[in-house]
Amino acid sequence: MAREESKRLLDALNRTTACYHNLVLTVGGSADSQNLREELQKICQKAQGLAVATRAALTAALRDRSLDTEERAEFEHLWVAFSGCLDLLEGDMRRALALGTEFPLHASRRQLVRTGLEGGEAGVAARALGAGSLRQEEDSNFDVTDLSKLESEILQMGEMILNMEMKVNVPRWTMQARQAPGAELLSGASAGASSAGCVSVEERSGPCDQSKALAATVFSAVLLVAVALAVCVAKLS
Repeated sequence: MAREESKRLLDALNRTTACYHNLVLTVGGSADSQNLREELQKICQKAQGLAVATRAALTAALRDRSLDTEERAEFEHLWVAFSGCLDLLEGDMRRALALGTEFPLHASRRQLVRTGLEGGEAGVAARALGAGSLRQEEDSNFDVTDLSKLESEILQMGEMILNMEMKVNVPRWTMQARQAPGAELLSGASAGASSAGCVSVEERSGPCDQSKALAATVFSAVLLVAVALAVCVAKLS
């Protein structure tokens, strides 16, 4: 039960981290908005909650001295996968902080949006008290709060990773791969085998197809020579 629960938590953390990674890539782009920043906050908090729960489950399992060799090896592999996932999450959080600092919401709107409206002091005062100005102020406050909170969460994530390495000693380089190199390309290899089968069928179709292919090759070569001669004549004339 503990192993299945750990796998479930780790799978949820992987999916959440992947979603966060994809959203971080859009910060500062044309799809950037306050809705995106708020969604990033929610997903980051969800990922941190899953990370805490996964760490607790795996730590309790690896500290259990009653585990047999096979079960311990399974939990160690899960632990290494979990550590790698946290490294990716921390890197994306740092990227989100850097992009959010470089592309604040209120600054981007002020720089990109130009209404072309002009007026005297009364008009300027009216616009300063308008909804647009209030919205920009809210965006500015959101930027400051969001980035400060994210910076604090990054520090907490770094402390979590450090504490993990101190409490459970599972060096990553001691883990052995459970699949042969290139096992994930088996589907591609099977596709290549099917295409090879098609080639073999074509080869068995007889010399007629081969003669057609040879004729097409000769015709293409003659055509290319003719084009080259025409170009040379045009330049000389």
